[in-house]
Amino acid sequence: MNTHSSLRSASDLEARGLISKSERIGIEEVARRFSVAVTPDMADLIGGPPQSDPIAAQFVPTRQELDWSPKELADPIGDEAFSPVRGIVHRYPDRVLLKPLHVCPVYCRFCFRREMVGPSGENLTKAELDAALAYIAGSKDIFEVIVTGGDPFALSSRRIRQIVAALTAIEHIGVIRFHTRVPVVAPDLITQTFVESLASPKAVFVALHTNHASELTSAAREACARLINAGIPMVSQTVLLRGVNDTPESLTALFRVLVSNRIKPYYLHHGDLAKGTSHFRTTIAKGQDLMRQLRGTLTGLAQPAYVLDIPGGHGKVPIGPGYVEEGVDGTYQVTDPYGDIHDYGG
Repeated sequence: MNTHSSLRSASDLEARGLISKSERIGIEEVARRFSVAVTPDMADLIGGPPQSDPIAAQFVPTRQELDWSPKELADPIGDEAFSPVRGIVHRYPDRVLLKPLHVCPVYCRFCFRREMVGPSGENLTKAELDAALAYIAGSKDIFEVIVTGGDPFALSSRRIRQIVAALTAIEHIGVIRFHTRVPVVAPDLITQTFVESLASPKAVFVALHTNHASELTSAAREACARLINAGIPMVSQTVLLRGVNDTPESLTALFRVLVSNRIKPYYLHHGDLAKGTSHFRTTIAKGQDLMRQLRGTLTGLAQPAYVLDIPGGHGKVPIGPGYVEEGVDGTYQVTDPYGDIHDYGG
């Protein structure tokens, strides 16, 4: 798959029939503000407009993105305040983000880094990457490095191999984790050579971002299998999105197809307060209700943690429904997955 054939403008989207001629001017205005890219793999899955198609909703821009709420932020999870050197975000004591590039094969319309990623975003220079790696080497408390961006799997096999080798050489690093959309949106990029570039005697994990079961095409499943068969464990991250996956049926289908393909659902993210994304966000109460419904019907292997990144860089916390309330005399009241309340002696 050649990502150079991706749709990157309003005229590309119109030519492919994904927006109408009357929509083009408005979409051009959106594209001047936020980056646009839809890979051929994702374009092939689109069967309707963003208002009714879960794939189109994620990748085809709409004028709603120009409607900004005062509570929406350019940096909704506070990356910038925790960036001691370019390319590093160090929010938690034992792990850091390493962001070697700012480009992606696709640009999700709800992205919390939409102000930072895109064609105008620059990759780290060699000197900047060396400085970022030196920071990691000099911070002995760091156990895990999460390579993100942008999408690190948009890098060449050679660049990935260099990054993995550099991190492997740092004695106190125990885990190297890559966050990516590529196995879903451009699965042909996951070649055997690319998979081999991830090899390390240290633990290497891949976290796949996917939001709907239809994204897991046969090509995507094969790409994931190449990684997993090479001994690389995979987990998933999903964003709860209104009109995309905010039903128990949609989430159940997604999490089941992930588990059946040896990918552990890890996080279900509540939508961040990124500019122009209010039409995607559900309420927290809606998310909690969905998780409560999944608890009674979906295997524990397929249950992710429902989490919220607190605006301002205050960290990620679980926000799933509660099941226990303290009573009197050391007793508790426990709600089962079906809503019935039971006493527990404590």
